[in-house]
Amino acid sequence: MKTIAVFFGGRSNEREISVITGMYCANLLRERYRVLPVYLRPEGGMLLMEEGGVEDFRRAQENGFRSCTEVILTEGGMAPAKRPKKRTPIDCALNCCHGGMGEGGTLSAVLEWFQIPSASPDMTPSAVFLDKTYSKYLLKGMDIPVLPSFSLTEEEFAGDGWRAQAEALGYPVIVKPSKLGSSVGISVAQGEEELKKALSLAFRLDGAALIEKYLVGKRDLNIAAYRSEGQILLSPIEEVFSASPILTFGEKYEGAGERRHELPASLPQETAQKIADLLTCIYARFHMRGIVRADFLLSKEGDVYFNELNTVPGTLATYLFGESLTEARALLGILIEEGMRPTPEKEILQTGILSAPVFGVKSGKRRTS
Repeated sequence: MKTIAVFFGGRSNEREISVITGMYCANLLRERYRVLPVYLRPEGGMLLMEEGGVEDFRRAQENGFRSCTEVILTEGGMAPAKRPKKRTPIDCALNCCHGGMGEGGTLSAVLEWFQIPSASPDMTPSAVFLDKTYSKYLLKGMDIPVLPSFSLTEEEFAGDGWRAQAEALGYPVIVKPSKLGSSVGISVAQGEEELKKALSLAFRLDGAALIEKYLVGKRDLNIAAYRSEGQILLSPIEEVFSASPILTFGEKYEGAGERRHELPASLPQETAQKIADLLTCIYARFHMRGIVRADFLLSKEGDVYFNELNTVPGTLATYLFGESLTEARALLGILIEEGMRPTPEKEILQTGILSAPVFGVKSGKRRTS
């Protein structure tokens, strides 16, 4: 039986949502694999959890995680921190961390460093799409339609330049902390005073913010993608409805049973195809693996705009491909099998420069005299 490590938690405002996703995926995978649920503590370190669900996690947390084992990663596996030689090989890892360094590429890089195969996106797309500012810059260069926007750091907010930039953009605008998700810290501003308050909130949570033109009367559309046997496969498009100008955290998670949505969304065939083509292009150009969910906006005039992409979406967006647990289990199995596909090793060149007998003191260059 293959051993799968499911990582969740981390230092993020979305840590609790990550726990739900991690427990959900771990329980689905247990029927077919040996599962190691690994909790990334906000203060640092990794804990190997006992089998169970969200209630078991809550009890373990209340008990100070005394029933859990602190672990470290080793080459190709994992070991108890106090017994590093007792290594357990890991056949594949699944990243269920939302936000922060877990979703932003750090975990992906660490797994690659320890040569642990992963069923989730690697470091580069993870880092790019966690940061809304960077992703908009890159996608604009790829001719992917995005809304007009500008970025602002906390230091720049102390000046006055943002006022003129916002006026040029035109109100209303939407303010988003650059590296946060799940609608945390997002506000719509109708004028300068509201924008100032929205930016103050954003900078309580993040060091940078994206200020973007707000589309009045927009439609919010979601679509997911994954790769299987060389093919990029897409979910139906979902439309999500909100009673607020933006889809709130509460609407996404706290009132899941009251979530108003239409799946598949009622869209003209041309619009649906354009959204599918855009996500396929993004997924292919960034050489992604694993499952991702992209959010698009549709204007009243029928124009499509890329909004954002999650490399670790809530419950890994399995619901977009089918509502049953059987379908979700099968999808996670496909992701794991894809993650375990061997990749050809590339040669690492040895320059031989360290064998040179004499070096100068400037730049480490060899002296020619």
